[in-house]
Amino acid sequence: MTITAVAKEDRRMDPVTAVVVSALAAGAAAGMKDTATQAVKDAYSELKKLISHKYGDVDVTALERRPDSAHKKESLAEDLEDAGADKDPELVAAAAAVLQAVERHAPHVVIGVDVKDLVATALEVVDVKSSGDGVRIENGSIAGDVRIHGVQAGILAPPDPDSTRS
Repeated sequence: MTITAVAKEDRRMDPVTAVVVSALAAGAAAGMKDTATQAVKDAYSELKKLISHKYGDVDVTALERRPDSAHKKESLAEDLEDAGADKDPELVAAAAAVLQAVERHAPHVVIGVDVKDLVATALEVVDVKSSGDGVRIENGSIAGDVRIHGVQAGILAPPDPDSTRS
């Protein structure tokens, strides 16, 4: 999966981090519903425990309160990248477990790329695989080129951290 958004400050979210943030948001959103299964809650709890254990300075509570917030996702992504979590295959596996549990037990929650309130000079979304919706952009303002291709909805495969490095 390749996701590139050239924003005002030219900040790009690493694809591995995007998967972890998506898993946290999906787990938090599913967990807020009374219908969340124990499998979703358990996988989400394990992911949070792993982050807490390996990356103690990374706090997911803001995203838990507002799992649909693009700003909370971006802030968490920055914290994860700063902590080096974007290079952690164990974290990717735990994130994939959350997404798989959500896919099986709360499929309405999963969106491959979910962007809200984006202001950018250009946007490129390439090779997205999602068990739910592929790409959703809401309230976006993109001044230049927009390129979206290689989107596969209804598929879930965890990224290989080595193959996502440029």
